[in-house]
Amino acid sequence: MILTVDELTRAARAMVVARPGVVRMRSVEESRAGRPLWVLSVGRGERQVLTVAGAHANEPVGGMSALALAEEFVRDPRVLEEWDCTWHFLLCLDPDGAALAERRFAERPTLEEYYRGFYRPAFAGQPEFPPVEADPRPALPESRALTRLLDELCPVVQFSLHGVEAGGSFLQLTRPVPGAPDAFRAVVAELEIPLEHRPFDGMGWFVDSPGVLVRPDGSPADERDPSGYTSRSTWTYPLRHGTVSAVVEAPLWSVAAVSDPSRVADPGREIDRASELLLSRSKQLEEVLGPLADRPPRDPARLPFYTAARELMDISPGVVDTWTTHDARGLGDAGLATTVGNSVSLGIAARIIPLRAAAMMRGAFVEAATGTAAIKALDFLVSDWSRELDATFDARWVPVHRQTALHTRTMLRLAGQLLET
Repeated sequence: MILTVDELTRAARAMVVARPGVVRMRSVEESRAGRPLWVLSVGRGERQVLTVAGAHANEPVGGMSALALAEEFVRDPRVLEEWDCTWHFLLCLDPDGAALAERRFAERPTLEEYYRGFYRPAFAGQPEFPPVEADPRPALPESRALTRLLDELCPVVQFSLHGVEAGGSFLQLTRPVPGAPDAFRAVVAELEIPLEHRPFDGMGWFVDSPGVLVRPDGSPADERDPSGYTSRSTWTYPLRHGTVSAVVEAPLWSVAAVSDPSRVADPGREIDRASELLLSRSKQLEEVLGPLADRPPRDPARLPFYTAARELMDISPGVVDTWTTHDARGLGDAGLATTVGNSVSLGIAARIIPLRAAAMMRGAFVEAATGTAAIKALDFLVSDWSRELDATFDARWVPVHRQTALHTRTMLRLAGQLLET
């Protein structure tokens, strides 16, 4: 079972009550809606480690992974003592987004169940990516809380726990960590989770080796997404303190084919196929919505769903342009769709972008009194596209305990690479 943020908080408090001399808990800020941002800390060492969970509302397992590792340290704190380490866990960076996305799943949910009620904020509402200083918009309170925490702790490593909807696992590092790629791949192999041979995310990052991306030396700290929003990532922010950030991705549904390193005969054709699919489905969604496409819901509680969905619908041409113009020279020469695995990842992305948009538009108009035909058509799209994604790629649910094991084992092994030297 996947815990809600309130359930995670109660479990953390119970841990503090049971072992008050070993574990502490504090609130470092409040969210936009006034929800506390809780940090759980274990150990008394001089060297600091920070784990950030719940950065994305649609990736609920990270908080459970953080709690699981904290519980492990409470039971046996010897490794923290050996490393002279204090380990801090920010249990949920975006509790407001999580509140909009939270729902109960079956033990083995389907993709369709996952997308019904789906929510992920628009780019500017994601706390790990505050706006650049030239942007007139202020940073979110959650973003400010994280950067202040990073300045306070100056951690050796910051772990950011994420979840891929469908695909495989991969790791992003803001600087090389000797031994980390092999340690990470060993964890993935132990858990029998597919490895993204050439991860689709982080197209501007250097492909260090299968499943591992490293931020290139001298690359700008700013990141620009397809919507045009430019941010200064909280992953790169603590480089000023010598901190390495490690982004650990665990799939909710695994797709074995993403790990296939076989060469593709015509990568351009694979990119064209994915591009055509993305654009055609985005167009289909516009047609289904009709007037609702440009008519925000009256209910302010439903507006975040509409805003995020509308943004996804608008970025499709920009995404396609990024795919078709990507230059991998100097980035490990791992071009898009050059392997079977990456062409599969591209095909998944082409389906997920419009599926997310359709699901959130359905969420925006869940209580709409007008546009009944459009609502029924949205229901059909979410159902049909979810099932097609599942059938096309043979997506297999990864049990929660294996998702958390991937996060926790990766954190322990990478921390060992950094703290035992």
